[in-house]
Amino acid sequence: MWTVLWFRPATMSALLFSLLLLLSTLCRLGQSMSREEKLKLRNQVVEMFDHAYSNYMDHAYPADELMPLTCRGRVRGLEPSRGDVDDALGMFSLTLIDTLDTLVLLNKTAEFEAAVRRVLKDVRLDNDVVVSVFETNIRVLGGLLGGHSMAVMLKDAGHYMQWYQDELLHMAKDLGLRLLPAFNTSSGLPYPRVNLKHGVRGPESRTGTETDTCTACAGTIILEFAALSRFTGDPVFEVHARRALNFLWEKRQRNSNLVGTTINIHSGEWVRRDSGVGAGIDSYYEYLLKAYILLGDDLFLQRFNIHYASIMKYISQPPLLLDVHIHKPLLPARTWMDSLLAFFPGLQVLKGDIRPAIETHEMLYQVTKKHNFLPEAFTTDFRVHWAQHPLRPEFAESTYFLYKATKDPYYLEVGRTVLDNLNRFARVPCGFAAMKDVRTGSHEDRMDSFFLAEMFKYLFLLFAEEEDLPFNVEDYIFTTEAHLLPLSLSTAPHAPSPPVNSTVQAASLPHLSASVKSLWSEEELDDSNFDWTCPNTRLLFPDPAFPRNLRDPIRSAVDKSCPRPALHREPGMGRPPLRAQDFRANNPDHLELLRRMGVSLIHLKDGRVQLVQHATQAVSAVAAEDGMRFMQEMMELSSQQQKEQLPPRAVQIISHPFFGRVVLTAGPAQFGTDLSKSITGVRGFVTVAEPYSGCAELSNAAFVQGRIALLQRGQCMFAEKARHIMKAGAIGGIVIDDNEGSSSDTAPLFQMAGDGRNTDDVTLPLLFLFYKEGNILLEALKEYREVEVLLSDKARDRASIFKGGDAQEEDQTSPTSATLDRSHGSTVELDESAPELAPDNEEVTPEEDVGPAIKSNPEPEEEPAVDKDSSSKSVKAMMADWQEDLEAFQQMEKDEL
Repeated sequence: MWTVLWFRPATMSALLFSLLLLLSTLCRLGQSMSREEKLKLRNQVVEMFDHAYSNYMDHAYPADELMPLTCRGRVRGLEPSRGDVDDALGMFSLTLIDTLDTLVLLNKTAEFEAAVRRVLKDVRLDNDVVVSVFETNIRVLGGLLGGHSMAVMLKDAGHYMQWYQDELLHMAKDLGLRLLPAFNTSSGLPYPRVNLKHGVRGPESRTGTETDTCTACAGTIILEFAALSRFTGDPVFEVHARRALNFLWEKRQRNSNLVGTTINIHSGEWVRRDSGVGAGIDSYYEYLLKAYILLGDDLFLQRFNIHYASIMKYISQPPLLLDVHIHKPLLPARTWMDSLLAFFPGLQVLKGDIRPAIETHEMLYQVTKKHNFLPEAFTTDFRVHWAQHPLRPEFAESTYFLYKATKDPYYLEVGRTVLDNLNRFARVPCGFAAMKDVRTGSHEDRMDSFFLAEMFKYLFLLFAEEEDLPFNVEDYIFTTEAHLLPLSLSTAPHAPSPPVNSTVQAASLPHLSASVKSLWSEEELDDSNFDWTCPNTRLLFPDPAFPRNLRDPIRSAVDKSCPRPALHREPGMGRPPLRAQDFRANNPDHLELLRRMGVSLIHLKDGRVQLVQHATQAVSAVAAEDGMRFMQEMMELSSQQQKEQLPPRAVQIISHPFFGRVVLTAGPAQFGTDLSKSITGVRGFVTVAEPYSGCAELSNAAFVQGRIALLQRGQCMFAEKARHIMKAGAIGGIVIDDNEGSSSDTAPLFQMAGDGRNTDDVTLPLLFLFYKEGNILLEALKEYREVEVLLSDKARDRASIFKGGDAQEEDQTSPTSATLDRSHGSTVELDESAPELAPDNEEVTPEEDVGPAIKSNPEPEEEPAVDKDSSSKSVKAMMADWQEDLEAFQQMEKDEL
């Protein structure tokens, strides 16, 4: 027999969590965690919070956020822009405001009082800065209101904050008024950004031209704005928030009852029609249910239940939650999920739908155990889609709510895993750093304010006993930023809802029959609108093993789809997977590892090497995943090394009979001596290194010492070549392409990148010549034995080179250039990795330092017949094909003069 219980929110201050506590008596599985162990974990949470908070205050305050890798504050405008992410920063000490009520919950009352005084003394809200309406509302306005709620609670208790006179509330109202101009649209949906000083669309506002906003951005306002109205008695804020929610409801797709992800704020047209419960929509659904709990308006519950029924019908595919198209809800919109949907099991707990909450949470936990953190996005077979993890708290939030509902000690162990992973992988000396890549463990220099606002609240509550808490959390509702708003606001005076077709205005009475004063007919307010709100616990849990029975099949399914790596990994035959920075294209073992990972290596005619991965050709699923990781590392390595695009350099032959007339266009290296900062350049005689590849210690080091070494491209990294000739005492190096026929007049400018490691130890200049230009130098060396060159950032005037010494040997012709075309594009030579991703077949094209077999004593090409009595004529004959380039260089020199 199915039993449905539901109550008016005015009487729900303790009811909701009391109901959840009823579930706990039926769900104690396995060995309960001892109070001592819970105390130890609770204290660990506090210590971790102290580590993060104290480092913010010591190294970052009053900046908005801490940069934990560089131990300094992130100040907007002083750090490189991160795009939309920076819209959360408003020069208002964001992290401190976002952390206020966390301090109280963790029993740090004295610190809270000091923090409030700091906020009142230091924080300004009239900054000329454009901020996100959504982020500023949930983080700053919510933080001020949560801080005010805590200050009032402490003051009423009679021990702390006796001086407090609603100063945080006054700041909150000031901020609310600064956000209001964003709502000045025909639809009532807010602009996504607002200038705190100049508003929207003014000549100085630098915003107001946007046309689109996300559904969550417009639909996650009601809790903070309604609380502000009811705290202050000014209805304008709640009116605007309700109007925005009403418009979104009216624009839902009427057949599917789903909403899209992005909407035009003027026309109401859906810009993105995909619908899910993750990024872009998530907190819209959350605020519908929580607005019902906080404000006592049945309208919100009715809308939430209609949406929820559609979510469970179309989006929920237990344990997955997959986006669909709002007009064709049976058609999937994508094959991956984002980590923000991890809040949804917690919301299902509040709804009372425990079974799918357990299933989805277990799926998320298994993904977490595979990657240590939830990747920002992951595929339906639980592999990484987006590898970042900015220390999001949503999974910890759902873990807390499920433990609150079931009291299953399993969720305490889940919480322990979260704690351990944060300490093992994210903790750094100056705080906790976001994960740039959960697969490699690399960090990003950011610690978002929500980490302190949310993560430590939920983890502390998970392990705390009731007597550990300074107040009864069941008297409050958590906002999406985990700020605490008192449920007593449901009885506070407030303005009526703005009408949309029909409107429910319910009085705060304890029973439905007496509480609903609506314009709806009895048929419209059917009991089915309230199904699953507060379900009968005995039906949900017929036996105490019920949650475990739901979890086990999901764990097995995740393991089967995405098996955990065995002790001896398939692709590496017991060794760690191949990393991009370690890859050598001439290493047979590495090539075999690529093959096993489904990665093919293709040599292109221009000397580059193309990497192509076909996951189906890998020897196993684990090998395919390693191959994907290798390809992504290659792209990241290439991206890092292509950031700096350098101009071409010059190799000028200055010895007899050239005297500076021959200038060869050379590609630069992204390491070693910067010739652009050298007035004189580097001048010296050239000699061929032995071995010619330069990939081993030189056997002719005595002859190379004090000279410029000539090397052939291939077999090892450029930085390795540089280190070997530097050890031999060379003053510079020239790498000559081994791809016969290559020339700077047909190929883009070539840049030599490092080896993915620190190259500060390389202190000599290294330049690159294509085959055609390099052969000119080799021919000259063969014919004249002693050839002196000048390595510089550009061709030098011959008078400045010789200062009258040998200038009498010259004729009056202009300097001769084999080619010096500065109009070419720039191609980074990444040795073994300069990839670019082809979208269709996972191709990476590194311009590798690899090539055919090396000739230790290269034979020059056959020369045209020359006058044996005139050595200079042989050079002229060799360069006969370059006449057009000579004329072009002469013209360029005239243009420069």
